[in-house]
Amino acid sequence: MRAQAERLRSSLFFVPMIAVFVAVVLGFVSLAVDRNIDSVMTDLPIGFTSTVESARTLLGVIAGATISFAGIAFSVSLLTIQLASSQYSPRVVHTLFRDPFNKRVMALVVGTFTYCVVVLRSVRSAFDPGGEPVIPNLSVAVAVVLGIATILAIVAFINHSAHAMDVSEILQRIRREATEQIRGEWTPVDLSADRRPLADMSTGSSSTVIRFDRSGWVQEIDSGAILARVPDGATLTVETVAGRFAMEGTRFCSLSPSISDEDCEELERDLLAAVSIGNTRTMQQDVSYGLRQLVDVAVKALSPGINDPTTAQDAIFQAAAVLSELLRHDPPSPVRTKGKRTVVMAEQRTHDELIHLAFDETRRAGTGQPVVCEYILVSIASLVESLEAASLGERTIELRRQARLVVEGCGATGLLDHDIDIVRQTYRDKFAGWVDES
Repeated sequence: MRAQAERLRSSLFFVPMIAVFVAVVLGFVSLAVDRNIDSVMTDLPIGFTSTVESARTLLGVIAGATISFAGIAFSVSLLTIQLASSQYSPRVVHTLFRDPFNKRVMALVVGTFTYCVVVLRSVRSAFDPGGEPVIPNLSVAVAVVLGIATILAIVAFINHSAHAMDVSEILQRIRREATEQIRGEWTPVDLSADRRPLADMSTGSSSTVIRFDRSGWVQEIDSGAILARVPDGATLTVETVAGRFAMEGTRFCSLSPSISDEDCEELERDLLAAVSIGNTRTMQQDVSYGLRQLVDVAVKALSPGINDPTTAQDAIFQAAAVLSELLRHDPPSPVRTKGKRTVVMAEQRTHDELIHLAFDETRRAGTGQPVVCEYILVSIASLVESLEAASLGERTIELRRQARLVVEGCGATGLLDHDIDIVRQTYRDKFAGWVDES
């Protein structure tokens, strides 16, 4: 269900489709009301009464204008997506697809067009077949209101699209979604708990291996559904995690002790149904995907074709903010039990892995630019200060080593001694007194 909901959130079709159906219903309802209050409508004092010709003209103009606006809206959306993909990263496109404002404007535009078409077909003069003229004054008045609302919505849409291309807006949206996902999937650190690594859960007995039957990105693993299908007294070890690429024929999980081939076929079908595999990565359970997008923007900004250190700076600090949230949380327990059933999630995102994701590619791309090296050092120093204030000093060791690698990488590029000294001085100011014991 979550996978389906995620696809609907990223769909540019679903909300406008619903608006079309609502507009059809609204059109028939307003026409029914018109038929019942026809005598009252002739006394409207505000100029909403119409003739047959004026009603047809007005409805035709509104329908034609809105469908033209729909073409503009869709063109602007696709242009924005194309520019964001080429300028920043293809992975930020998902964030733009999920923008609810764009979908609501498109829904209003196509809904207004549909409503006008439904009402227009009911307008009839005395010379048309049927004899009696039909002038749905109330329905035409509603169409006028919808037409005005559509014009205002289009102006707001263009304004919104222009601001949506601001890199700070894009990065802020990614950071917000990533933070919400982290808080939903991971648990805040319990400083009173024992945070030593868990013991190996393998039993050493024979096991039945279940392999992926298709290729794609693992978007969601329903551990509850998996746990419900594990036989009593058995341990099932899941050997992947959301955000990994699954290749057909590779291991998905192993069940210990092993079961017969007859029982395995049905179990394999149920277990594979509990895994959602799609064409792209999503943030459903992948807490690192937001970080991946921000790093991509930073690396793209530092490429020779773009060369935009200021955009890289913005992305670096937004990535540090996401990483701060990750380091303040622990992943969910890898062991889930229900009675005598056990499921072990063998693959987990580690904090060191996330630190490498946040800084490795960026510091390598920025080694030849001292100002970028300073940005990275300042962001790492802010992370260290934040974690130490939260009594999580043990999680700063890898961060400090990353800072040292920034300095060493800058020193190995052959830059002017003056520029290298600036980076080294920043390191001394931010990390004075720390010694790398590795």
